[in-house]
Amino acid sequence: MDDTDRRLLDIIQSDYPVTHRPYAEVGRQLGIGEDEALERVRALKGSGVIRRMGASFSSRHLGWHSTLCAARVPKDRLDDFVAAVNAHDGVTHNYLRDHEINVWFTYIGPGREAVRSALAEIEAATGIEVLYLPATKLFKIKVDFKMNDNGDE
Repeated sequence: MDDTDRRLLDIIQSDYPVTHRPYAEVGRQLGIGEDEALERVRALKGSGVIRRMGASFSSRHLGWHSTLCAARVPKDRLDDFVAAVNAHDGVTHNYLRDHEINVWFTYIGPGREAVRSALAEIEAATGIEVLYLPATKLFKIKVDFKMNDNGDE
C-alpha cells in the first residue's frame, strides 16, 4: 500500500461520499481520477485489505432487534451447527471460542419475536440450545483504523 491507498482507506471508512459518483469524489479528494480511485478499492478488496464494504445502520432506530447468542456445541457437531446458524440472513457475526460455551454469534431481525422464532428454528434443526442474551445496556464504540504514518489520531 502506498500513501494514496492509506488516505483512500481513511476516506471510505467514515466519510464515504453519498453521491451519484462516489469514486469521482474520492478521487477528487485524493488528487486522482475516478477510475484510479475505483481500481485502488478493487485492488485493496482483492488483496484482502478491505474485507467488506457496506453501510452501518442503527438497527434499534429502525425498529429492529439484535441479540448476542451462544451455544454449547459438541466438537463433532460444530460444522453442522455453524452451517445451520450461518444459513440465516440475520447472523452478522459468528465466532468459535475455546470454552465450554464455544459458539457465539449475533442475530438481527425485524423484531424481538422474529429473532426468537429464528433462534427456535436453529434449535429445532440442530437439537442444540441457543442462549438468548439481549443487551440490557447498549455500548457502541466507533472504530476507525487511521492509516496515516505520522502518529496523528
